[in-house]
Amino acid sequence: MEETISLKELLDTLKKRMNLIILITVIATAASGIVSYFFITPIYQASTQILVNQAKDDQAVFQYNEIQTNLQLINTYNVIIKSPRILELVIQDLGLDETVDELNNKITVASEKDSQVVNISVEDPDPNHAVKIANTIAAVFQKEIENIMNVDNVNILSKAEVKENMSPVKPKPLLNMAIAFVVGLMAGVGLAFLLEYLDNTIKTEQDIEKILELPVLGAISKMDQETSGTGGGKTVKKSRVRGETYGA
Repeated sequence: MEETISLKELLDTLKKRMNLIILITVIATAASGIVSYFFITPIYQASTQILVNQAKDDQAVFQYNEIQTNLQLINTYNVIIKSPRILELVIQDLGLDETVDELNNKITVASEKDSQVVNISVEDPDPNHAVKIANTIAAVFQKEIENIMNVDNVNILSKAEVKENMSPVKPKPLLNMAIAFVVGLMAGVGLAFLLEYLDNTIKTEQDIEKILELPVLGAISKMDQETSGTGGGKTVKKSRVRGETYGA
């Protein structure tokens, strides 16, 4: 006989295990909030922009193919910015106690779509430190690119600055808590169905009919016994029927 599960049974399972589901969801959400607010170090971001452009004579005609060449050069410049040649000089100038790889992991270089503007972003627990690193990278790159590629086509558009009430870019407690809420809810629902699946105890007449595929003919009611004494020293036991069940 093929076993089927109705929507009512699913809802009954969720209703029966609702306290467990709520508990797991609350614990997951609260744990995520506590970790995000009190245990994860806030990371701040500072950004600077540089413009990459081909050097031309004043009377030169600005051609479309020159723009395309500049856009292709930007990909090369993005790699050079994060190269040891540049980062080692940055470490020396700022006296950083970091390796090139550690500094590299803090830097993100991206170019604006279809433009010659490059954004250099630095993430660090100290916002002032992040600003210094970002500005130093731009200055060192502007100076060294002339020696590396024999061109002078980099201009700094904007320097990184420490803004008032800077907000960390990570962690994001509200987002983390929202994710934890969804994960906790899914875990609670999954655990509720798992416990229901593993629970093979027989509780009702319907369980007997379902498992044995036989009709229930009768049921024995549970009886409470009360003991009372008599004047002659004899003990009399009285039975009280709590409920009756009849089966067909």
